[in-house]
Amino acid sequence: MRFSGLIASVIFWIFTLVSISFNSWFDFYRDAFSDLGGSRASYPWIYNTGLVISSIFIEALSIHMIIVSRDKLGVVAGSYMSVAGIFLSLIAVFPAGTRPHVFVSTWFFIQAFIGALLYGLARVREDKIFSTTIFIIFVLAVVGVLIKWPSAATLEAYEIILLTIFAILYILRVR
Repeated sequence: MRFSGLIASVIFWIFTLVSISFNSWFDFYRDAFSDLGGSRASYPWIYNTGLVISSIFIEALSIHMIIVSRDKLGVVAGSYMSVAGIFLSLIAVFPAGTRPHVFVSTWFFIQAFIGALLYGLARVREDKIFSTTIFIIFVLAVVGVLIKWPSAATLEAYEIILLTIFAILYILRVR
């Protein structure tokens, strides 16, 4: 379960790349990844299935975070990550073009980064390097939202890379 965050990321990228291969209109510098699951897409189920499968692994990560936590803050962090996993699956339920889409996609990232930050704070006494690195990742995520990106997909890729770095650090530092 410790590897679940990284597995979620790998699954996301595999399904996204396959979906892009079926949608030649997709432009990384113009579109959002969610467009691959919307009404314009050929085979939107490919992208949306990837989101749902990835969300299952985010849920597994959240359970692991809760199990190995030594305090309430770690449990709260795992709970935030669990909510992020639910929101990730909701992006597939409410694809691009539906009314709740922007809300669920935005809140996936917010919940995931809050979960990561809280987990870093929960481990500050045990592992200052891990905690500091997680704090830096959180700051980079916030700064990333303030930068003008060429497209939603470029911002999403940046944020997903930061979450993947968190997942790798989690594997390396949490036992």
